Amino acid sequence: MEEITIYVTDREGIEHEIEIPLEIDLNLMEVCKASELPVEGTCGGMALCASCHMYVESEHNLHEPSEDEEIMLDQVLFIQDNSRLGCQIKITEEINGLKVRLANLG
Repeated sequence: MEEITIYVTDREGIEHEIEIPLEIDLNLMEVCKASELPVEGTCGGMALCASCHMYVESEHNLHEPSEDEEIMLDQVLFIQDNSRLGCQIKITEEINGLKVRLANLG
């Protein structure tokens, strides 16, 4: 497999299909920004701002959130059981077909 496809639903309810080459070393927040979706990523992917808060809507087995990610998620509005920070989801073959929805920020 040379690339994967993910599906990102923006805050207007529009689903975007994004094809991502596997040879890049990016996270989901960076892919969303590169695809011109409204994701801030103001902390640069350090799990310090939660401006890339999103909901995982598919049944993928992602790695457990780090302590830093959990601390930041505890501070966000509109948290759900499937809340994650996009900056903490690495682009790998295992997330092919991942579906996420961008969270409202306020």
